[in-house]
Amino acid sequence: MNERSVKKIARIALGSTLLFAGISHLTFSRKAFKAQVPDWVPLEKDDTVLYSGLVEMALGSGLVLTNEKHQEAVGRVAAAFFTAIFPGNISQFVNKRSAFGLDTDTKRFVRLLFQPALVYWALKSTETK
Repeated sequence: MNERSVKKIARIALGSTLLFAGISHLTFSRKAFKAQVPDWVPLEKDDTVLYSGLVEMALGSGLVLTNEKHQEAVGRVAAAFFTAIFPGNISQFVNKRSAFGLDTDTKRFVRLLFQPALVYWALKSTETK
């Protein structure tokens, strides 16, 4: 399998994951996602979860459906989004909020290490060079 095919599979997998996560924000995981919203966010926690879910659905759709000409731009926006939501993951760790099976400090801390991997995944899977 060539590099282009691997990137396409990675891009579509990430997009599909974001679509699923976005849908879960609006439906069955809404309460769990509220645990990640830092107290300093100036919106209602439920509104923040809904808006971020809509953004994830848009980004996921963009990653799956965009043509090669715009893939890098969508990848950069996705990477920026993963960076922007990182404070929510930190808040969940610092405030010891359990959600998504992250019910210990160790699990919540290990999850923090995966956020840079998502940023990398978004950038590398959409790189057209």
